[in-house]
Amino acid sequence: MSDRFVRRDVLKTGAALGLGGLGFLQQLPPLSADDLKLDPKVVRLDAGIEPLVQLLEQTPRNQLLEEVGSRIKKGLTYKEIVAALQLAGVRNIEPRPSVGFKFHSVLVVNSAHVAAQATSDERQRWLPIFWALDNFKSGQAKDQEERGWTMSPVEEAAVPAKDKARQAFLDAMEAWNEPAADAAIAGLVRSAKPEEVYELLFRLGSRDLRSIGHKSIYVANSFRALQFIGWQHAEPIVRSLVYAMLAREGSDPKADAPTDRPYRRNSELAKKIRAGWQDGKLDEAATTTLIDTLRGGTPEAASDQVVELLNKEVSPQSIWDAMFVESGELLMRQPAIVALHSVTTTNAVHFAYQTAASDETKRLLMLQNAAFITMFRESMKGRGALADRSIDKLKPAEPAGQGEAAISDVFSTLGDNPTLAAEKTLALLKQEGQAKQIIEAARVLVFLKGNDAHDYKFSTAVLEDYGHVSPQWRNLFLACNLFNLRNSKEQDSGLVKRTEAALG
Repeated sequence: MSDRFVRRDVLKTGAALGLGGLGFLQQLPPLSADDLKLDPKVVRLDAGIEPLVQLLEQTPRNQLLEEVGSRIKKGLTYKEIVAALQLAGVRNIEPRPSVGFKFHSVLVVNSAHVAAQATSDERQRWLPIFWALDNFKSGQAKDQEERGWTMSPVEEAAVPAKDKARQAFLDAMEAWNEPAADAAIAGLVRSAKPEEVYELLFRLGSRDLRSIGHKSIYVANSFRALQFIGWQHAEPIVRSLVYAMLAREGSDPKADAPTDRPYRRNSELAKKIRAGWQDGKLDEAATTTLIDTLRGGTPEAASDQVVELLNKEVSPQSIWDAMFVESGELLMRQPAIVALHSVTTTNAVHFAYQTAASDETKRLLMLQNAAFITMFRESMKGRGALADRSIDKLKPAEPAGQGEAAISDVFSTLGDNPTLAAEKTLALLKQEGQAKQIIEAARVLVFLKGNDAHDYKFSTAVLEDYGHVSPQWRNLFLACNLFNLRNSKEQDSGLVKRTEAALG
């Protein structure tokens, strides 16, 4: 397939997949790549963001898309919508009792934004954010049904002085003291640089695996969202994040709970990694060895092997290759919620690893993620048997047709036989330039067929991480994860039709 497939308008893209037209998007202004990036010359958004937040909060779900569509035509910007959407979510949706469920309406905002950034068609980029607007109303309604939670103002008298805020925050997090942590993080956000605040959050977000990885996911997604909408919105967002990070889900963090053990052990184990560990060499054999350990080993064995390989001058990239690929293999063996979060958590922890400045934090994040994958694997066993599938058994199978027809065949086959679809994908990926077209088609299908926050969270993580995996492993990674992507035989979500009606 030629690059024209990527550049064509949404009407032709949808038709190529047998999905019908999206020509109504022509009513919206195009979103250039610059529209979706933070302008380095603009520190703050319009100080009047509160009225837009209230609009999202108060407009009924069946009227919101129409109202926002009307305002876009009058000049409302994409960035303003994303900012208001993130703020409305953290103010109205509680990340309890678990950092998931209804709270996905907050977690998914950045995923929708990343999907929009990565999409080639400038008008198609509106679709993910329209979906997220509707999803916010769903999450808001669920929260109101449960207890009608709303974020309260910070206790100003308890906010520490700026020179004491950092230590006060660390002490409160160590003690799992929610009121003290809430006041301290407000003080820290007001006095420290964004990278200083998130250096602590990257580390603390990975200290346990409660909520199947959503704490790490929220840390990464909130940071990325703030990079786009501006640090002036940080305080309520980071307060929500810290509240989420302190979720206990009925277990005692001060006891010797299995979810907390890796962090305590790995904090010490990280010190045993050699100096200069980031300068190792790529080693496929080392990647294979670690994959085998992640398939059957304990959290301790996985972390120990990461240290051993790094000390043998193996590149950290080879370690991450193993973790990316094994998380995908787990999904292939059980295409369900737990394995899905092995993929999205690895994406989040890898982002934190890339972004963190501290060498110590980077070491710890690698060890934690290796342990997490084994813990996800064991958790999966409680939900049924794992299928006898592995990356070793996947063999390329030629799809029907060439070019666009071949890609259409892959996503049609996916609905009936995901293993065969994965094997057809492997064959296609051997052809130069096909990865770009497969990824673009996968995104279009999520826009049209996606009906759950995980469709956006998962697909965004996978399609992004394809570029983070070494060339010799990335095709297997994408093929494995095909098991949880949308297929062309599925029914449309209805969101596209609602958006079309809203813009009519």
